[in-house]
Amino acid sequence: MRRIINQHPARGSAILLAALPFILVLAAYLIGSQARLASNPTDKLLPAFSTIGASIQQYAFEPDQRSGKYLLWADTLASLARLGIGLAISAGLALVMGIATGILPYARALFAVFIATLSLIPPLAVLPILFIVFGLGELSKVVLIVIGVAPFLMRDLAMRVTEIPSEQIIKAQTLGASSWQLIVRVILPQILPRLLDALRLSLGAAWLFLIAAEAIASEDGLGYRIFLIRRY
Repeated sequence: MRRIINQHPARGSAILLAALPFILVLAAYLIGSQARLASNPTDKLLPAFSTIGASIQQYAFEPDQRSGKYLLWADTLASLARLGIGLAISAGLALVMGIATGILPYARALFAVFIATLSLIPPLAVLPILFIVFGLGELSKVVLIVIGVAPFLMRDLAMRVTEIPSEQIIKAQTLGASSWQLIVRVILPQILPRLLDALRLSLGAAWLFLIAAEAIASEDGLGYRIFLIRRY
């Protein structure tokens, strides 16, 4: 008798199994949508597929009557710009602080506890404070992404630096490498892949912070558009 761990589906079965979860989700959505629309035809929580198609046509392929923009693409570009700026700043700060706290004992003593404390604060809890301090413009949204992502990246990179074998550090110093050469030639090449992985894992959280900020105070962006359509 073959064990189940040694059984592999045929190509056709594998394709069917991969599509099955999507089919079940779509079926559940269709049933839920029809049930809600039957009791409330104006319900917007689970719109019908025809309504979704009409909305895509309106926002993606028809210019807005007031601004003349294609709203879906304009909002997407606005959100991506904020997300890109926030992640770029977070990556730069994490690279500097992660290396510093990982390799420099004085920097570790000075910043490690502060970064750990900052990483425990829910970013959305400080959103009202950011609006008060930085206003309702672009800066507060970017700062929210940085506060939500950068501490995680800093701690992750610092841990990766401490995992570098001490033999490599000692050998580089024995060969006369300065602290700067040690960072650039030994540490940096080993933590850059980790930084990319950490950024990839942080994308979901960064989007969540951005959508929340745009829904509360913005004049464009995907979060603003979702909130506007949901409300009106």
